[in-house]
Amino acid sequence: MKTERHVLVIFPHPDDEAFGVSGTISAHIANGTPVTYACLTLGEMGRNIGNPPIATRESLPDVRKKELEEAAEAMGLTDLRMMGYRDKTIEFLAPGVLKGMVEELVAELNPTLVISFYPEHSVHPDHNATAEAVVEALADMPKETRPTFYALAITLDNPDVVYSVKDYMKEKLQALQAHHSQFGATFAEREKHYRDGDPEIAESLENERFFKYKFADDT
Repeated sequence: MKTERHVLVIFPHPDDEAFGVSGTISAHIANGTPVTYACLTLGEMGRNIGNPPIATRESLPDVRKKELEEAAEAMGLTDLRMMGYRDKTIEFLAPGVLKGMVEELVAELNPTLVISFYPEHSVHPDHNATAEAVVEALADMPKETRPTFYALAITLDNPDVVYSVKDYMKEKLQALQAHHSQFGATFAEREKHYRDGDPEIAESLENERFFKYKFADDT
């Protein structure tokens, strides 16, 4: 894994980081790289409230905030930004709002690597809107100072980068467990199979996949 000056992670929902990048985040932190996670919403419109329920619709934002804080602690992350946008409204924000937010974060942190979703290949409207804002903000930067953009894609195959995070599975499993309202018993069963040596589950959890986004001026 390349040493970075600073890594900026941007996702719309608590738990977006857990399956796809929690091992990578933990690895960068262990290597001494500063990592900032900007989480746009508290996932207050999420359909899951636990099984059996551990929240009501009214209390879910507080539950998910606490889960996000616990996941950050599990990863060793100390710079967690909760940006205060509302779940399932990201795609409807006025043009330029999200782009401006990304620009401000990049100007403040000067990252060499940004991680988010891949535009049009991330299924959820909030995912795609976040990805588009990241691309718009980075595309306006001079090529010489633009950070690398690693994107998670749900509907693309053949990633450009595959990180083994086997050495950080303790942190990753704890981060996943922290989001109990969303994963709950489903993850408990998956974790059991992993600890029992299921090779398919081990491969999916121990490797994190990224697509290196190519901008128009990239050669």
